[in-house]
Order: sequence, then C-alpha cells, then structure tokens
Amino acid sequence: MNVLWLQSGGCGGCSMSLLCADTTDFQGHLRDAGIHMLWHPSLSLASGEDVLELLQSVLDDRTRLDALCVEGSLLRGPNGSGRFHMLAGTGLPMIHWVRELAAKAKHVLAVGSCAAWGGITAGGDNPTDACGLQYEDDRPGGLLGADFRSGSGLPVINVAGCPTHPSWVIDTLMALAANAFSADDLDPLARPRFYADQLVHHGCTRNEYYEFKASAEKPSDLGCMMEHMGCKGTQVHADCNIRPWNGEGSCTRGGYACIACTEPGFQEPGHPFHQTPKIAGIPVGLPTDMPKAWFVALASLSKSATPKRVKHNAVADHLVEKPAIRRTRLK
Repeated sequence: MNVLWLQSGGCGGCSMSLLCADTTDFQGHLRDAGIHMLWHPSLSLASGEDVLELLQSVLDDRTRLDALCVEGSLLRGPNGSGRFHMLAGTGLPMIHWVRELAAKAKHVLAVGSCAAWGGITAGGDNPTDACGLQYEDDRPGGLLGADFRSGSGLPVINVAGCPTHPSWVIDTLMALAANAFSADDLDPLARPRFYADQLVHHGCTRNEYYEFKASAEKPSDLGCMMEHMGCKGTQVHADCNIRPWNGEGSCTRGGYACIACTEPGFQEPGHPFHQTPKIAGIPVGLPTDMPKAWFVALASLSKSATPKRVKHNAVADHLVEKPAIRRTRLK
C-alpha cells in the first residue's frame, strides 16, 4: 500500500508521536504490513525536485496512491486563496495539492485533531481560516466538503488526537493495507472504532478514587481529577489508558487531566483546561451516558462510603495509607 504523508498547518507533533510506535524497527514494521511510505517530510530522504516529481506522477496516474495522510489543519486564508501556506517550489498553496491528491487517493486520513477538525490552529479568531479535511469542529464540511468520498467510497478517516497515538495511525494503515477496514469500522465522527469506542476513563489508574468520588485538589494529588481539575476522561472517546504511550504513559497517569483532545472543539472548552466548570457545585461535564440526577445521587452515596485510606490518599502525592491486609480465602 503506497502512503503519501503531507504536513499542513500544525506543529508536527503527530509525526513526533509516530516515532514512538511500539516497535524496535519502525520501517520494518511498516514493510512487513505491506505499507510503503512514498514520502514523509521528516522521515524521507527525498526533497525538492524529487518530491515534486513524485507528486506529479501521482496526479498523472503514473504512481498509485493508496493512502493520503494529512497532518495539520488546512489553511484556507487569506480570503480563500490558501496563500498562508504555499508548498515550496510549486507556487501553489498546500490546499490545492491536498484537493488534487485526495481525488486520486484510495483512502484519505486526517492524522491528528488539526487535520480532523481544525484543532489548535483553528482556535481563537482563526486568522488563517484553518479547518479540518472534512470537518470544521463538529460541523461536516472542511476543505473537501461533507460529500467527499475517497476512491474506496469512505469519507476522510479521522485519526484524531493531539497528538494522535502512534498505534492508532499504524493500526489504521495496517487494517487498510489488509483490506480489513470498512465504513462499519468508523464511529459517527469517522474515527476508527477500535480506539474511539472506548473512553479515556477505561483503564484509568485513578478509577478507585473516581468510584468513591475522592477528588484531587491540586495537580500533585493522586485523586480523581474530574470534580475539580477539569478531567473529561469519562466523556472522551479514546483508549489512552488501555494502550498507553510507550507502554507506560497517559495524561492522567502523568497527573494531567484529560482535555478531550480527540474531540471536535477541544481547543476552546469555554473554561480553563485545569478547572472543572460547575453549577451549584455540580460539575457541568458528567459521564456521557448517565442521567445527571443518577450521578448526583450516586456521588453522594459514594462519598459517604469512602474508605479513610482512599480519602487521605486522594489529596496526597504518594500513598499515605496502604490497603489493609485481609484473608481472601473462604472458610
């Protein structure tokens, strides 16, 4: 499967994340899966005229393009000209090349939340008129339009995240290379279901604190960060705590609240990332599939039953009280 990777308006963080793929031989990993990287701006040796010749050969149907990966938001400004981001040596804006190449590709992937929804680049007044490939935040459209379909009949595959997890990218490409990916494998926002059907909350190491509503009060505390620290892990679609980065890391494991980076509009939550907005002391953002009245009742009951150990450890930066030793076998 021939893969072409372009970087548009972004920080390059998704490419940096890709290098953390859980393998000792990155190139060999792709090769063994039948994936051939035609070109990547950071990982390939070719540059200048060689790359322009490659792009033209795709447009002329001399080189087959199976998957076009776009990283970074698409900069349509100023005034729809796209001239805020020109592809060097061509005299043409990046959005021109993306449109032309997407029309030739069997599959099109938005790698990261910038390419998927517009992301950080589209925040604030959005002076560059940045957008995603097929979405503007949660509104279908973007650069290619809501009706765009690649040669396979699929919409843009949104491998969202800021940055996206390397395994989400690799697993998606491997599934496409094996012809084992269909429209049924996409969620309603066109994200791959193998990670988007999970919640960040699943597998979180702080789940005992969540169960008893024993909350952290400052960044170094061990407790659940939902009530005070802005964590949205119970609402956000990703498997970060099931398949952590480098086998170890995730935002919540590192003491940082989940800021919903796989979701449209995460860059402008309407409140500080590290604070939980509340009404009458109740967090506004509650678990997505639980009625608020039930949650309030459950939280009240849970807090009244919180073990002293959990309560004390929640507001400490280390285990103050260890779990009691009890016999577990039955008589």
